[in-house]
Amino acid sequence: MSVVISFGRILFALLFIVSGASKLFDIAGTAQSIADHVIVPASLAGYVADIEALTTISFSRILAIAAGAIEFVCGVLIAFNIGIRFFSSVLILFVLITIVYFHDFWNQTGADSRMQMVAALKNLSLIGALLVLAGHGRAEQEALPPPRKYNEL
Repeated sequence: MSVVISFGRILFALLFIVSGASKLFDIAGTAQSIADHVIVPASLAGYVADIEALTTISFSRILAIAAGAIEFVCGVLIAFNIGIRFFSSVLILFVLITIVYFHDFWNQTGADSRMQMVAALKNLSLIGALLVLAGHGRAEQEALPPPRKYNEL
């Protein structure tokens, strides 16, 4: 049974691995999408300006790199059965943030609202699967039974 669970975990993690890699390979496009959706509160604008001055990179670009790295690294580590509870929890927070900022169907009307609601529900189902992984934790490998002695055959 653990082979089936391991295969399922790898297939599930592949979604985050590919999504993270695509964000990292298209930083400019990801940064533009983030800039279109994420509004920095006025109370944090000074900190964001300091970070941009320190790194000489726009804040949306920093968030794009962080988003791609989080998805990719967490996906790889979940696929390899490392730190399942922690990295599933990180992805739960990541997907929740994605729902709030990118699939805000409550602020839209018509077909756009329905499309974003379906996307938000798909992300909620991903959170459900991540909760299962976080609740179950690391999959232990089944040990082979001890060999039988010749006279037991």
